[in-house]
Amino acid sequence: MVSAPILARSGGIAVLTDRLQAQSGVSVNPECISTFNDLKLGKSIKWIIYRISDDWKEIVVDETSEKDDYEEFRQKLLGAKSKDRRGKEGIGGRYAVYDVAYELESGEGTRNKITFISWTPDEASQYVSVDLFPASSGGRGGANRLARQPRMMYSTSKEAIKRALNGLASDIQANDADDIEYENIVSRVSKGR
Repeated sequence: MVSAPILARSGGIAVLTDRLQAQSGVSVNPECISTFNDLKLGKSIKWIIYRISDDWKEIVVDETSEKDDYEEFRQKLLGAKSKDRRGKEGIGGRYAVYDVAYELESGEGTRNKITFISWTPDEASQYVSVDLFPASSGGRGGANRLARQPRMMYSTSKEAIKRALNGLASDIQANDADDIEYENIVSRVSKGR
């Protein structure tokens, strides 16, 4: 699904985008792009974590950091929460971008690769319930609820955010804690995966 063109501000430049919506109907908030551009242009951001909003309508910036602390970043992903259809909070998915620095095996120096990580843990909630016509917007409130699968929503919305973030060097799909161990990330990034 392609949304109507919108004007997004990205690093002080107005950008016309027409591909900010995923097949799932989830759109990418323009702040996601501008924050990514700040990281890409070296404006002190080291990592960004994105999430799908609680109403399941858009991808938003969840958190950023200027600290080069991979373990803190990893713990944020491992601790990510989403609500299930009963409103109970459980393990949740996230998208993330990390500026991975690594040493070349040849000893020729350090390289950096801006790496996209799709974190969709196998233990994430199976379903969430979304009110299609909430009372706050004139609807019947709760009368028409739709169950969505968070893991599926993160999978089907992934391409929209990747298209919006121009300049990614590596893409990693992570489903368990081992997938986001620092050594595993560096190994995959340094081999161009």
